[in-house]
Amino acid sequence: MKQLIAFAIFTLACASFAQNSSVRIDGSSTVYPISLAVAEEFQIINPDAQVTVAFSGTGGGFEKYCNGETDVNDASRTVREEELSSCAQEIIELPVAFDALTVAVNNEADFVDCLTTDELASIFEPNSSVTTWSDVRDGFPEEEISFFIPGTDSGTFDYFTEAINGETGASRTDVTPSEDDNVLLRGISGSQYALGYFGYAYYIENQSAVKALAIDSGDGCVEPSAETVEEGTYQPLARPLFIYVSPTSAENKPVIGEFINFYLGEDARFLIEDTGYVLLSEEAYSAAQERFDNRVTGSAFMDFQPGDSVTDTIREGMGSSGSSTGGN
Repeated sequence: MKQLIAFAIFTLACASFAQNSSVRIDGSSTVYPISLAVAEEFQIINPDAQVTVAFSGTGGGFEKYCNGETDVNDASRTVREEELSSCAQEIIELPVAFDALTVAVNNEADFVDCLTTDELASIFEPNSSVTTWSDVRDGFPEEEISFFIPGTDSGTFDYFTEAINGETGASRTDVTPSEDDNVLLRGISGSQYALGYFGYAYYIENQSAVKALAIDSGDGCVEPSAETVEEGTYQPLARPLFIYVSPTSAENKPVIGEFINFYLGEDARFLIEDTGYVLLSEEAYSAAQERFDNRVTGSAFMDFQPGDSVTDTIREGMGSSGSSTGGN
């Protein structure tokens, strides 16, 4: 009997240790490569830690986070007001990198290298009359366009529709949607007249399979790249990427704090760059670290616009904990 009791106590202790050393992450498929790379490196340095990383889209990830199923939500857009107000958990909002949302076509689509934002709007707006490439521009082929775009749970979908069509979720529906970037890549690479979009890092990883288009927002065609994002010339499709952290998890499990400190620290910089995304400024990472250290909850980025300063937005949102909703 004593042996059984001892075994039960040992089992419970092991279960408690495993739970307290775990970090559960879900959310954006765009941010997924960053969090996965950081998690793998963190576990090498901290072999007792158990970090699981999955992706179900930014929106799907927030549902899990708000239900208490995860400790961290990866997000390729800011949290929505309705998500924040209905969430059972508070959030600590931390920007971690920049992305150049990339519009891609088939490698054989040699007729197009650049699209204007007005053309993108006419293509992707709700009830769009554009069905062939010739509808987009005179001289383009009279071939039907196949659309492969992120699903409605994706933060990439939300950001693109707001940046291009002026309203989150405003999009044509005769498309093949998926939260899995692999599905989009296979669709675009498998159809000569296909068109779609996803995160820059995924394009870099698969740039031999599809062609990225330059975007003209009024000042000429600009290709997506780390340089054009840093210069602020790739607009309006350059965007910050986020992780949202549970302050309750951070309070109850020291491993959460260790993981976030590593994520925001200098040792993780090369991991972010290796995934193909663009680093924030050192000032922005310092401000994000300060936000986490002070457990400042709420969102500072709801009003963030392309070209706004990430650092200034973080600092302006640190005035009051729990209700930070303003940007620049």
